[in-house]
Amino acid sequence: MNRIKKGDQVVVITGKYKGQKGEVLRVDAEKLVVQNINLIKRHTKPNPQLNQPGGIVEREAPIHVSNVMLLNTVSGKGERVGFKTLDDGRKVRVFRKSGEMVDA
Repeated sequence: MNRIKKGDQVVVITGKYKGQKGEVLRVDAEKLVVQNINLIKRHTKPNPQLNQPGGIVEREAPIHVSNVMLLNTVSGKGERVGFKTLDDGRKVRVFRKSGEMVDA
């Protein structure tokens, strides 16, 4: 079970985008793509078969999972995430500082 999943709100803790918040769009092993974070410009050729225009396209590049923290919406800050097994056997993510469950 991953500490950060698709759809989570995260805050960047280091690098050029430090302090910015965004939603996780995709998770690939140790890297993840966050909305409007780590933007790059890609020069693309036109592809008429895919109805794709050419030019300079701006998109998000992957960022390492160690450079972000899960956002606690109650406190508004990034917090570390741990795991806890409930009485019914489910494994859920919890915030280390507050002990609140991430997964409702």
